[in-house]
Amino acid sequence: MTQKHDLSLLSRLALAAGPPGSEGPVRQIVRAALEGVGSITHDRLGSLLCERPGKENGPRIALDAHMDEVGFMVQAITAAGRIKFVPLGGWWGHVLLAQRVDIITESGQLVPGVIASKPPHFLTEAERKSVLTPTSMLIDLGTTTQEETEALGIRVGDAIAPHCEWIELAGGIVSCKAFDDRVGVGVMVESMQRLGANNTALEGTVIGVAAVQEEVGCRGAGTASALSKPDVAIILEGTPADDTPGTPDRQAVLGAGPQLRFYDPTAISNRTLVRHVERVAKENQIPIQIAVRSSGGTNAKSIHVHGAGVPTIVIGVPARYIHTHVSMIDPVDYAHAIDLVVAVVESLDGAAVEKLFAF
Repeated sequence: MTQKHDLSLLSRLALAAGPPGSEGPVRQIVRAALEGVGSITHDRLGSLLCERPGKENGPRIALDAHMDEVGFMVQAITAAGRIKFVPLGGWWGHVLLAQRVDIITESGQLVPGVIASKPPHFLTEAERKSVLTPTSMLIDLGTTTQEETEALGIRVGDAIAPHCEWIELAGGIVSCKAFDDRVGVGVMVESMQRLGANNTALEGTVIGVAAVQEEVGCRGAGTASALSKPDVAIILEGTPADDTPGTPDRQAVLGAGPQLRFYDPTAISNRTLVRHVERVAKENQIPIQIAVRSSGGTNAKSIHVHGAGVPTIVIGVPARYIHTHVSMIDPVDYAHAIDLVVAVVESLDGAAVEKLFAF
């Protein structure tokens, strides 16, 4: 039986408020956790990089995860004090009404609010059958005038994050917001910590990247790559689980191990790298799942076309109900993902990396 993993870092990461462009609280946690592991720098968008040197002329291996979560931004404050907002990232209207959120003021204070919802008593038949768009919704702060709302420190342009709690469900399953992609950030940080604690020197230089603004276009991964200059990249994600009713062909099941994504519309994983990771997983008795996805995307979109091209693979921890307040993961998958990343990094010497682009 797999030993229970310490989830204190992951819980702090998941609970931190960090929509695109406002990743500061998450970055502080990452920076503190990686202190002493390697040299820490950042790009001009706010992505953080932690570099642990390997042997001279060894390959450069990037471990990329994005810090941002889907959120919102204040678009306007109505005369009645309510907040109009725009989505940052992909939201489905069905998961938003009557949910709690936090408005992040310029000072960093979190102001709680609730996305307003009509009670069923007031709904027309047409309204019962429709799905509202986020831009047609309002956030209720309990205030009654624009002046009251502004007195709370809220301004147009402030970021808004989902508000939730961390809970443990039956069988050890945990639920929280932002597992896309705080679970990837946790895997990156804990892998870097473990690699830094190993006594044996690695041939490759490892660069842990905590990227910004993935949910609005994989932006931070592009700018961070200008600094990390990777020869190969492992993208770490909270990948959408499909072990829900109505999905017969399942490629991301909770408890069945991390997922290796072979394809999505934004990137095709390097075939040689996929097979290499499969072999490493088998040698280390780590369960994995292989996926070909017809939708979605990751930071591989930006990284694999950086410079002359970067062989990439996506390793994801399956998460049910991502892009909601209540995503769910199995901590066993999280622990296995860390084991897999460490083993893969240790296996990527110069010869192995050269094979990835020996066309």
